Amino acid sequence: MTVRTVLQQADITRALTRISHEILESNRGTNDLVILGIPTRGVELARRIAETIQRIEPQAVASPAEIVGALDVTMYRDDLARNPIRTPQPTSLPTSIDGKTVVLVDDVLFSGRTIRAALDALNDLGRPRAVRLAVLVDRGHRELPIRADYVGKNLPSAASERIYVRLEGVDGQESVTIESPTDAGAPDGAEAGA
Repeated sequence: MTVRTVLQQADITRALTRISHEILESNRGTNDLVILGIPTRGVELARRIAETIQRIEPQAVASPAEIVGALDVTMYRDDLARNPIRTPQPTSLPTSIDGKTVVLVDDVLFSGRTIRAALDALNDLGRPRAVRLAVLVDRGHRELPIRADYVGKNLPSAASERIYVRLEGVDGQESVTIESPTDAGAPDGAEAGA
């Protein structure tokens, strides 16, 4: 088994800090900003980005809960028939998304199908002014014309390799690893990007 650690806790923190600054700069602050994480690890990343934004501009955000929420895309996925064991998680919006800039947050951008499902879910919830995408890892291999606006790390990888993001708040540890195709499978509690 070949496992390479490509990001450790300090690297992840730096990437999220940079993404937070980029979001603030492109949005010119937090006015009409909503940050929605895609379960599971995207929600944790969205919360951490909102906390970082609050530290950067404390006068703009009294609490991360004002701008952060979760967007479940389970029922919008095009692979639900092949993978029916997915358990829907509640969508929670901090406010209406109508006329807002919505930043979708996910851990790994791979084929683009999860983000397509997220865009469909957003359409059922309202009409944002703009939708942006922030990901911790962009590994390439897109099947749909989707790209991230904010990327923590570009990790070109073989389609047969698996990338696992582990976050302290979800998995009890913090790292991003690449596992070769000879690996037996995902460690408990970790997800590979899709």
